[in-house]
Amino acid sequence: MWVVKLGGSLLGTPELKQWLTMLADKSDGRIIIVPGGGVFADTVREQQVFGQYDDAAAHTMAVLAMEQFGSVLQSLQPDLVAASTELEIAECSWQHRAIVWRPHRMIFTDDEIPQNWSVTSDSLAAWLAQKIGADRLVIVKHQPVPEQPLPLQRLQEQGIVDGAFTQFAQHLTCPLHIFGKTEHPAFARMWNEGKTPALAD
Repeated sequence: MWVVKLGGSLLGTPELKQWLTMLADKSDGRIIIVPGGGVFADTVREQQVFGQYDDAAAHTMAVLAMEQFGSVLQSLQPDLVAASTELEIAECSWQHRAIVWRPHRMIFTDDEIPQNWSVTSDSLAAWLAQKIGADRLVIVKHQPVPEQPLPLQRLQEQGIVDGAFTQFAQHLTCPLHIFGKTEHPAFARMWNEGKTPALAD
């Protein structure tokens, strides 16, 4: 199983539909898409100042924001089917379905996940990859990473991934790859070949 996180910043771009079409076509039950939070999570962050709710509440809302973007992905690509638990993921995989993850049921039962803004969909994608024993973790960003491989710490320092990413990704037992929004052809080649250089630890 490959875990592919699609950044919410891709919303409204033509590349998003290209990614979705490609992932749905190639999945055969072997790809699970992690939706980013995008503008939905940004709204939670912005309104926290005015609403004065704490980070734990914001974390809950931001996870649900990922589910909102997941609904968008399903609207844009009807072949996607939602899965919220490991059992549902397995069932969709057995049915050779293209999967989009609804994170709240798994995330809200893990008390060890920090409930603050250091954890975003990047870290949660790494958490899921570790949880299900994924073969690869792919993170799709708006812009490409100019130099790869990069150590995890540098990715975090440069703001490419969130503040808790190293904490989660250091436990990965699978390769990690980061692509820009226009690099879906490179992903397709990687999928077909089954290999590409991974990011450094």
